[in-house]
Amino acid sequence: MMRNKLFTGAGSAIVTPFNYDMTVDYQSLERYVNHLIDNGMDFIVVLGSTGEASTVSKSEQCRIIETTVGVAAGRVPIVVGCSGNSTNDVAENVKSLSKFHIDGVLSAAPYYNKPSQEGIFRHFKSISEASPFPLIIYNVPGRTASNIQADTCLRLADECSNIYAVKEASGNVDQVMKIVNGKSDDFTVISGEDIINVPLISVGVEGSISVIANAFPDIFCKMIHLALNGNFADAKILHYSLLNITNLIFAEGNPSGIKGLLSYLGVCKNVLKLPLLPISDHLMNKIVDEANLILKKTNYQP
Repeated sequence: MMRNKLFTGAGSAIVTPFNYDMTVDYQSLERYVNHLIDNGMDFIVVLGSTGEASTVSKSEQCRIIETTVGVAAGRVPIVVGCSGNSTNDVAENVKSLSKFHIDGVLSAAPYYNKPSQEGIFRHFKSISEASPFPLIIYNVPGRTASNIQADTCLRLADECSNIYAVKEASGNVDQVMKIVNGKSDDFTVISGEDIINVPLISVGVEGSISVIANAFPDIFCKMIHLALNGNFADAKILHYSLLNITNLIFAEGNPSGIKGLLSYLGVCKNVLKLPLLPISDHLMNKIVDEANLILKKTNYQP
């Protein structure tokens, strides 16, 4: 079976907007998803780590998915995050997503357990067999303490036809290149590191699932599309225009930084659920100054 290229181009890992009473702000979510799509986003990832999925109740998760799918209305693919450190639980949770009209599932390597590479392989193989949707495996060892090595990723790609892609956020360019060089043509490698999106596209990565895209979707989408079309001269200009603010939004953790920026841009309130907290005033001031420079230079309207 040939895999379709569903998850290429510009993707955004969206935040979950909250009201001050910690309920989900669905009105802001609707406006926000429309804004991303209207500015060129190719696909959207909901309830990932940027979406604070681990602190959102099951009933809220269901409504967040339904809201996002309803607003998208088939205009772009919707991917739902579903991760955990119990293989059976993740498989059952992925199965339960069959009631939603989504297009894929993003699942991170098991956290805390620190499994062997064989354990990681069997974990994702089991989830792939259970999933009614195409699966994107997510390698983010900075969060999970568990690296999906290149050989393990390639083995999963070769042996599991329902695993369509990997989101690579290891920051290890050599590892990413080994996957790109060894994969079949129908398997997709997606950047999960905003700071090196354009460099990774230059060596064969086919898109990004981004955090900074939430704040500047128009600039981000243009950058990714230019790079994918081989216009690295113009893509580089946009890459450097976002470089400083990208570093700043991660300085005190994600999604604290991006939520601070989005609150300044009027997208959502600067509210996070414990154990996450808003960024410091000092960092917020730096982010605001940098955001104003971008807005002035580009005439971008958030």
